[in-house]
Amino acid sequence: MRTLDFKVARFISLSTSFHFYKVVNFTSLNFKTMAYDEFLSERIANQLKAKGTPYEAKKMMGGICYMVDDKMCVGVVKNELMLRIDPEIEEELLKQKGSRPMDFTGRRMKGYLFINGEGTDMEDDLSQWVDHALEFNPRAKSSKKKK
Repeated sequence: MRTLDFKVARFISLSTSFHFYKVVNFTSLNFKTMAYDEFLSERIANQLKAKGTPYEAKKMMGGICYMVDDKMCVGVVKNELMLRIDPEIEEELLKQKGSRPMDFTGRRMKGYLFINGEGTDMEDDLSQWVDHALEFNPRAKSSKKKK
């Protein structure tokens, strides 16, 4: 939980010709901050379970990543689906609704895509994206583990 202290100015109109501002103090308001879309994350986990795919969920990059065979496969960053896909079909997949290159570090990462809500709202669409990631996973290179 994050506590925010701030003042909010509220405009109150007493008549058409006279207006004033009243400052209202709001202190210690609690807001739960969410780094990633937990509902999308739950939907991905359900897709993986339905497909019988063993996975490990790891929080990373301000989001959550689903590791399949110790390799990054799918995840959620903020409110977007993140996929690791075959670089050979990347350009084809970029033509589908909601997809864009993954540019998490400010430069394009080949073989990774972000998919916004337009491309993941329907369960069938989400399932197809997860399938693309799972199809590539056996051929994906595992990152080197730190010693």
